[in-house]
Amino acid sequence: MKKLLKSIFSMMFAVVLALGMTACGGGTGDGGEGDSGAVDSEGNTIVKIMFHVDKSSTEGQAYQKRINAFNNAYKDKNIKAQGVFKARSAGASGYETELLNNQLEGTLADIITFDAPNTAAYAKSGLLYDISSLISAEEQAKFYSLNKYEGKLYGLPIQESSAGFYYNKKIFRQAGIDVSAFSAENPWTFAQFKEVCSRLKAHCEIAAVDMRIDATKDETAPYLLYPFIYAAGGDFTSGDGYTATGYYDSAATAKGFQFIKDLISSGYTSYAIGPTDFFTGKVGMYLSSGWTIPDLDNKYRDNFASRDDWGLLPYPKDVVAASATGSWSYAITNNHHTDKTAILELLKWMTSAESSKAITDATGMIPARNDVEKSYQPGSPEYTLLKQLELSGRERPVTVAYPTFSTTFNQVIAGLGNGDVSTLLTSATNTLQTEMNRLKNLK
Repeated sequence: MKKLLKSIFSMMFAVVLALGMTACGGGTGDGGEGDSGAVDSEGNTIVKIMFHVDKSSTEGQAYQKRINAFNNAYKDKNIKAQGVFKARSAGASGYETELLNNQLEGTLADIITFDAPNTAAYAKSGLLYDISSLISAEEQAKFYSLNKYEGKLYGLPIQESSAGFYYNKKIFRQAGIDVSAFSAENPWTFAQFKEVCSRLKAHCEIAAVDMRIDATKDETAPYLLYPFIYAAGGDFTSGDGYTATGYYDSAATAKGFQFIKDLISSGYTSYAIGPTDFFTGKVGMYLSSGWTIPDLDNKYRDNFASRDDWGLLPYPKDVVAASATGSWSYAITNNHHTDKTAILELLKWMTSAESSKAITDATGMIPARNDVEKSYQPGSPEYTLLKQLELSGRERPVTVAYPTFSTTFNQVIAGLGNGDVSTLLTSATNTLQTEMNRLKNLK
């Protein structure tokens, strides 16, 4: 196991140094330190939970409020939660590096937050604790998705995600484009998407659409762009996550990447679009997740004074409909504290319906639980994201080599501007398959 752990650590450490794999969060945070599982001077068992965001951020404050509420509710049971905040900043690898260092040092917190695609890699390395027997089937059914590997449960989602195309209604009106028929229940097609881009191009200062093809230094591009491959009928790996050959380099997968390349070649999108170009009215559409809703509601009021000025369209489909899903989750770690009783109490508290609602109210994301009341108006951005999640959400590939997959995906996207799709995919597949073979042979 030590050989496996060190091997996966080395692989993931190299990847996070290169990528920083940040889907959200920024800055540097800190929190109370201390040995989890220890008993304080008042006789409380300390349960340590490590978060991936800054304590002062809106999301960090929401977590802290739930911890405070837990401590108040459990003070008579002598259990006290302690939050440690290790923010992931753009282009940096602090959180993942800290987490994996803690694993090697034997100082893991009792509960961690982690990005869902890393489930298989973390579970295989022994970092995550199997909670299959601790969470009832009835409770598991209340979540839209679960963090599973080889049939075992290793985590529960904090919040769910979906993404789509935010669009500038003023520009669409100027171009005479009517998209009212497109919805999560009736998504547009690849061909219709290209037609809209063609008509938009002349009315946009920079580009018709920001496909986020420049976001290849972290997890943003893989998260937002992988659904196009599924929509084209492609795939990345076999079901067991150990074979890329014949999947990642298949004709159907190439078709999905070719769609993105066509948008680049036609000048509909670009690697040079600035981060605020959509918000300042220079780009017609913007591919992003639910976290953009609060920005549009509360910022950039010069161009988007109200929701009458912007809308949200679903992912286009080709062979099938597919959309992005998967977000951050909680997991109990496989640390040196063998008694998980108090730890389980905190996990259940942080994943309760009340906690799910409180945290997503702060982040703008979708509650991870299907039993949280959602009074979204039909046609609203929130409604579109939720319905798309329910109807076409597909997770990123489940593989112990996910960090390598993410790296190769970013390399393909970065190379689409001048490279041949088939050549790029052959290289990516060979790299990923080599890593899969290496990890499969580790015990």
